[in-house]
Amino acid sequence: MKTIDFRSDTVTKPTQAMREQMAKAAVGDDVMEEDPTVQQLEELAARSVGKEKALFVPSGTMGNQIAVKLHTNPSDEIVLEAQSHIFYYEAGGVAGISSVQARQIEGDRGMIAKKQFQDAIRAEDIHFPKTSLLCLENTHNRAGGRVMPLQDMKELYDCAKEHQIAVHLDGARLFNAATALKVEAKEIAQYTDTVMFCLSKGLGAPVGSILAGDAKSIESARKIRKMLGGGMRQAGIIAAAGVEALTVMTKRLQEDHDHARKLHQGIKDVKGIRVSEEVPQTNMVMVDIDWENEKFLSRLKKIGILAAAAGEGRIRFVTHFELNLKDIDEAIARIKNEFNNG
Repeated sequence: MKTIDFRSDTVTKPTQAMREQMAKAAVGDDVMEEDPTVQQLEELAARSVGKEKALFVPSGTMGNQIAVKLHTNPSDEIVLEAQSHIFYYEAGGVAGISSVQARQIEGDRGMIAKKQFQDAIRAEDIHFPKTSLLCLENTHNRAGGRVMPLQDMKELYDCAKEHQIAVHLDGARLFNAATALKVEAKEIAQYTDTVMFCLSKGLGAPVGSILAGDAKSIESARKIRKMLGGGMRQAGIIAAAGVEALTVMTKRLQEDHDHARKLHQGIKDVKGIRVSEEVPQTNMVMVDIDWENEKFLSRLKKIGILAAAAGEGRIRFVTHFELNLKDIDEAIARIKNEFNNG
């Protein structure tokens, strides 16, 4: 029985085309800025999001943490959504690396409203920290891959600029958001000072993310990357996969979104599983369950399906390019048989 792995789109392996490009990549010492393939990737990445410069980093978390340090000084305050990846999943990095505190906003399923942001901005007062950065997330992971509309991003960006506050976007799945909104990624990134996006996940590269912004910011970011241990040598070997990810894999994400919608529709009447009435916008299906997470995931594993917990009593299924339509149909059939007939 084939294992159908919905745990995350991070489980994807590089495509054959990526492996071929990696094998023949021209390389050099990237810390010395002498790796031609890394330079090719960074130029391509910057153009794709409409920024002056881009920096290749080992992970999305590093990209986000570099951005926080770039835009802040110790004892500043950053504003972010309470369930955001930067706050929830990055090991307290904003405090440990940048010595800033996080002002959390309880958003509407991951989305921050302009009024909420305005109310969170600190006034000039001897007792208060300086609000120096707004961090957004699009798509929003813990909100089930929800997409922030362009108008909302514009309103938040304009408000931040009125108060001289920088805006960073955790766009780990930026191209999923662009696909859902039917726009180019640069149309989302225009409402940011810096943007991070992952080359792995749905784009399939084995490792690596991009941080993009204006030339001065990326020059400073390069030094912070080195300080954090992210300076890589002959990194063109992995950057080659990133080039393939940006030129080819960004164009096929709608297929993953369609598969998520089919899965959502297929399991909505399964006993003990409750799916949202809202159709998935991207490649995630969130379900609430009547069992403890461990018990439910164990039953799924028994029938050859892997998924992941997303909070107590909540499970996340993520579609990706290694799952085809036949896999989705088979997963639906197995789940129905196990929980409706078991």
